[in-house]
Amino acid sequence: MKGVEYRGVKSVDGPIVVVKRSENVAYNETVYVRDRFGEKRTGRVIDVSDEVAIVQIFGSTTGIDLKDTTVEFLEEPLDLRVGPDLLGRIFNGLGEPIDGFAPIVSSKKINVNGNPINPYARIYPRDFIQTGISSIDGMNTLIRGQKLPIFSGNGLPHNRLAAQIIRQAKLRSTDDQFVMVFAGMGIKYDVARFFRDTFEESGVLSKVVMFESLADAPSIERIITPRCALTAAEYLAYEMGMHVLVVLTDMTNYCEALREISTTRGEVPGRKGYPGYLYSDLAEIYERAGRIKGSEGSITQIPILTMPNDDISHPIPDLTGYITEGQIVLDRELSQKGMYPPVAGLPSLSRLMKDGIGDGMTREDHANVSSQLFASYSKVKSIRNLAAIIGEEELSTLDKLYLKFGEAFEQQFLTQGEYENRSSDETLDIGWRVLKILPKDELVRIKPEYIEKYLPKDDDIVDSGIIKVKA
Repeated sequence: MKGVEYRGVKSVDGPIVVVKRSENVAYNETVYVRDRFGEKRTGRVIDVSDEVAIVQIFGSTTGIDLKDTTVEFLEEPLDLRVGPDLLGRIFNGLGEPIDGFAPIVSSKKINVNGNPINPYARIYPRDFIQTGISSIDGMNTLIRGQKLPIFSGNGLPHNRLAAQIIRQAKLRSTDDQFVMVFAGMGIKYDVARFFRDTFEESGVLSKVVMFESLADAPSIERIITPRCALTAAEYLAYEMGMHVLVVLTDMTNYCEALREISTTRGEVPGRKGYPGYLYSDLAEIYERAGRIKGSEGSITQIPILTMPNDDISHPIPDLTGYITEGQIVLDRELSQKGMYPPVAGLPSLSRLMKDGIGDGMTREDHANVSSQLFASYSKVKSIRNLAAIIGEEELSTLDKLYLKFGEAFEQQFLTQGEYENRSSDETLDIGWRVLKILPKDELVRIKPEYIEKYLPKDDDIVDSGIIKVKA
C-alpha cells in the first residue's frame, strides 16, 4: 500500500473506469485497481471533475465489478526507474523488464510524461550524422538533434531501413558513438524478433534499450510506450552525456490507440475520427528531441509511420510533417522494381540539411550536388510522363539522356545493399558519376570550379547504358 484505498467504482466501460473522486486526486496520477481476488492492474487518471475521476487501465478490465473492486491512488505520476544499466535491456510498453533479468537497481525514478524543452535552452542542430545510406546522406541528410520521420506503407521495408540506420549511424565530426532507444507500438512478434536478432547479430544490442508493446498487448499500453522510451533517452542524453538515436515504430498504431481512447471517453471526433488534440499530443512526443545548452548529449528522433492507403495527406503524416523537420518517404513503385531502399527522390526532404553539410562538415560540393540531383530527377519524372503519352522514340536526344540519367540514378545512387555502408564521400562520388551522363551545360546548379574538380573525366568511366566505374 502506497496511498489511500477506496472500495467500489461507479462504472466500467472498456479500459475506462469511473471512480468517485478523492480529495487529492490529480491528472496523470498513477492508480492501482484490484478486483475481488486481489489481482492488481495499473492505470492512470486521465480526467477529473468535481465528483468523479476517470481512470485508464493498462490492460484488461475483465473481472472488475462495481461493488468489490478497490482503487488505490498513489499520489504520484507514472514513472520509469532509470540507471546506467538501461543499455542492453528489453522492457514492455510500461517499462517493466521482459528479458528475464532483474529490474533496474536504482533509486532514481523519472516521470514518463516528461517536460517540454525550453526553446531558449535549445542548441540549433548542426552536426552531420552519417547513416551510410546514399539516399539519406546525399539528399535528405540527418542532423544530430533532428526529428526526421519515415513515411512508409504496409509491406514496404521501413523496418529494414530503420535497422540499417541503427547499425550504421555515426557522427562524422567526432568519435563519439550513438546509443539507441527503440520503441515498438502495436508491432507483431516477428517484427520484434527481427529487431532483436538484427541487434544481436550486428553486435549493437549492448548499446540499445528496447521497449516493446506487441500487437496482442492492450492497445492502451501504446500510449505510454513512446513516453517511457523518451524518458530513458532523456536520462541517457542529458544526465549521462550520450548521443541517443530514438526510433519509434509504428506511430500509426499509437494514433489508433489514441482514437480508441477518445471514442471511449465520448469526445467529439476530428478528422477521420481522431481527437482534436492529435496535433498537440504528437508534438508532446516529437518535441522531446534536440540538444540542450550545458549538456554534451543529444536526442535524434526517427519516428516511423505507415500511411493508410499510402495517403500522405492522411491526418497522421499530415500533422507529423508540420511538427518535424522533414520526412523520408518510401515509394511503393520503386519497391516493386526491387529497389532497396525505395526512398522517393522528390517528396523526401530534410529541412535542416543545409546547416549540417558543406566544407568542414561533409564536403564543399555536397549542397550543389544534392540540388542538381533533385532538379535533374524532377525533370526525369516529367519526361517519363511525356514518353508515356507520345512514345519514347519521339523524345529529343537530350530527353533520352535524362531518361538514361534517371535509370542510373535509381540503380546506382538510390539502390544499395542492406548491409552496404557508404561514406559521404562515396555517396557524392556516385552522384557525380551519374551526373556525368548529362551535358555540362545542364549542370547549372553546380559551381564551375566544382565541375572541374569533381566531375569524372571520360577515361575514368565506361559507358554501358548505366555509368560504371572503370575496372
